[in-house]
Amino acid sequence: MATRIENINSDIINWAITRAGNSLEEFYADNPDVLDWIEGNKKPTLKQLENFTHKVHVPFGYMFMNEPPKEEIPIPFFRTGAAPRDKVSLNVYHTIQIIKDRQNWLTNYLNESDYPDLGFVGKYNDSSDYKEIANDIRNTLKLPINWASKLGTWEQALDYLTLQIEEIGIIINFNGIVGNNTRRKILVEECRGFVLVNNKAPFLFINSADAKAAQMFTLIHEIAHIWLGESAGFDNKQMLPADDPTELLCDKVAAEFLVPEIFFREKWNSSQNIKYLSRVFKVSPIVIARRALDLNLISKPSFFEFYNNYIAEFKNKKENQSSGGNFYATAKKRISLRFASYVNNAVNENNLLYRDAYKLTSLKGNTYEKFINEYLYQV
Repeated sequence: MATRIENINSDIINWAITRAGNSLEEFYADNPDVLDWIEGNKKPTLKQLENFTHKVHVPFGYMFMNEPPKEEIPIPFFRTGAAPRDKVSLNVYHTIQIIKDRQNWLTNYLNESDYPDLGFVGKYNDSSDYKEIANDIRNTLKLPINWASKLGTWEQALDYLTLQIEEIGIIINFNGIVGNNTRRKILVEECRGFVLVNNKAPFLFINSADAKAAQMFTLIHEIAHIWLGESAGFDNKQMLPADDPTELLCDKVAAEFLVPEIFFREKWNSSQNIKYLSRVFKVSPIVIARRALDLNLISKPSFFEFYNNYIAEFKNKKENQSSGGNFYATAKKRISLRFASYVNNAVNENNLLYRDAYKLTSLKGNTYEKFINEYLYQV
């Protein structure tokens, strides 16, 4: 006989449903059995309650709490044109948890292995000069000021920049969903990215659902946060920062790093063709338009018109593309090859159980083995 659960807490049930982004009315209409639990007409079996928690992405133990837990994100989440958030959607919240768990593990591993602190973390503050910070980032990454000109396209520049950043000890995770769950998307409108800063293992998260054009700017914006020693998340609507000193400074650093003012003004004087300039500087047209706005070379209405047209074109292309792709190639960017190599080393040293390696990488069993054996050290 199936075990039935007594004394279901209706407040916890309602909280779990709305926490997952559902309307109570619509959820109960689609799940009348759950409504019967609330109204006392039925008692759920253990299996039914487990299925419910999976559906709303809540730990099973939460169902037996007296009141809903207080879930707070560990970072400020900045919004363009509004106050910072202390709450985010469940998908973003769970993504922050995943990255934070990875960071906690790696920090402990590096400490136990006597890795030194990263000297560039928190090297500057909000009163520092943005050009000095941008130059220091370039020097730390061992990039000349014209580094991008040696690459064929700005897409290649983004890939190269990612490799250089990871080489100095920063982990970058590109993902547009929670873990590998394609049904749990992270909306660009809510989260372009976030950065978790510490002295041993800074982690960057970039929303891969965003246009690559915007990803490059977000990437350098987040790097600037590391140089300032400040964790944060952001939506950066229309690629504009929140009205916060740190956010404004990080944007200036990103713009100067990608498109140095002295060279940009020189090129702008001979041509205002944004697509041409994007090829010159090996950044996306949208970054060129943003730089022109920063330097008061175009108006805000002109920038917004360009930005909106560009994003609309990107979304149209994305809708017409097939949704396939190599799972393992995507996993390399979702997990970070640098992070995966640390996990693999720990497993081989008998310092990490396979069970924990599966959890840290969001890969299991044969999938994990294939990723490690065939893709981790693939050039």
